Amino acid sequence: MHAAELEKNAWRPLKVVVAGGGTGGHLFPGIAVAGEFAVRNPQSRILFVGAGRPFEKDALTRAGYPQRTIAIEGIKGRGPWAKARAAMKIPGALFHSAGILAEAQADLVVGVGGYATGPVAMAAWIKGIPVVLCEQNTVHGITNLMLFPIAKRIYVSFDNTRGKIDPLKKRVTGNPIRQQILAASTLEAKEKNTFTILIVGGSQGAHAINLAVMDALPRLRQRRKFHMVHQTGAKDQAQVADAYEKAEMDAEVKSFFHDMASRYSRADLVVCRAGATTVAELTALGKPALFIPYPFAADNHQEHNARALVDHGAAQMVLERELTGVDLARRLDTLADAPDLLATMASRSRRLGKPDAARSIVDDCYQLVGNSPCI
Repeated sequence: MHAAELEKNAWRPLKVVVAGGGTGGHLFPGIAVAGEFAVRNPQSRILFVGAGRPFEKDALTRAGYPQRTIAIEGIKGRGPWAKARAAMKIPGALFHSAGILAEAQADLVVGVGGYATGPVAMAAWIKGIPVVLCEQNTVHGITNLMLFPIAKRIYVSFDNTRGKIDPLKKRVTGNPIRQQILAASTLEAKEKNTFTILIVGGSQGAHAINLAVMDALPRLRQRRKFHMVHQTGAKDQAQVADAYEKAEMDAEVKSFFHDMASRYSRADLVVCRAGATTVAELTALGKPALFIPYPFAADNHQEHNARALVDHGAAQMVLERELTGVDLARRLDTLADAPDLLATMASRSRRLGKPDAARSIVDDCYQLVGNSPCI
């Protein structure tokens, strides 16, 4: 609990619209910021506006936040007809966003990335509502790039975030992390009679990682020592679970883990993609990681995210094009036998973490809207 929680009435309630989402990498930082606004004053009203993907709806329902959807599609990386169809939706999405903002009487719009951020932020700018942006990756997304000129603040996760960002707008805050994830550092750790490996392929799983793990299982020298916790995504869950059973390994396999805090708290090593939110969570908790960056991420930003940790000795990385079951098994066996190396990686990871990112962002937002604590 921090000072803001002890003085909940010291901050006036704000009406905040969080725009964007689509994936956990965009949505979870928005939930973290929303939670910090609620801590400052429980009477603050938070509304999420996105494209209405099933993942968004489920995550926001679980988090307890109201949500509205706009009809919008992405443009980058699509064929000419798909681009034309998506472009035709923009005017309607802009008009719809303006109506949502008016109904919400928004004091502030927080853009968290993803194509749904664009129409909401543009509508806010037209209406004179302050817009702030969260850029989670070292390489900015195309939507945020287009919105940089109209934003009052741009909160970045990395010191070396690329692109031309007005230094008067830029704030290096780190990537905001949900409070329940931060709580993982205070959870009681498991007894160290096993070596627990958490495998997470992002909110939708990762087929290439799943295939490599299944190939690696019978090759592991120490598979009786390992306890595997594996988030597979829906499509591969049954196949991966069957592979663990055939390898006679102790494993917890699910398509998606809603309670990541307890999984993080028990993990000795995390094998994962290198999305910005995952990187932020690992560094805040000081967890050693083996990164397998998603090779088709926009502008290869996941590899850049991973290298920010690898260069500091806080993680290891294997590119997907070089990933094999043989190599993965060797790496896991080697790391399980190297407690001193893992401890060093964990320490260096923690040094890179910014667990107070959400607090820093909300502090600055209150300054922006001219509302310091009213004590």
